[in-house]
Amino acid sequence: MKQEIHPDYHTINVVMTDGTTFETRSTWGSEGETMTLEIDPSSHPAWTGGKRSGVEGGQVAGFKKRFGGFSLKK
Repeated sequence: MKQEIHPDYHTINVVMTDGTTFETRSTWGSEGETMTLEIDPSSHPAWTGGKRSGVEGGQVAGFKKRFGGFSLKK
């Protein structure tokens, strides 16, 4: 590894939204700093099963919905 081109990799403390803490290694901040999360797996809808937005189904489902009534048979 080349010297002096990589960021400092050190241990930090992470505080989750529910108050639990853990120690990990990161390039964020400086040695021993505390990162407080605003969103984490215990509070974000992507992990908690919250309301989905956007496209329901895939491309095939959309095609069948749009063109399901058409037929090539005579």
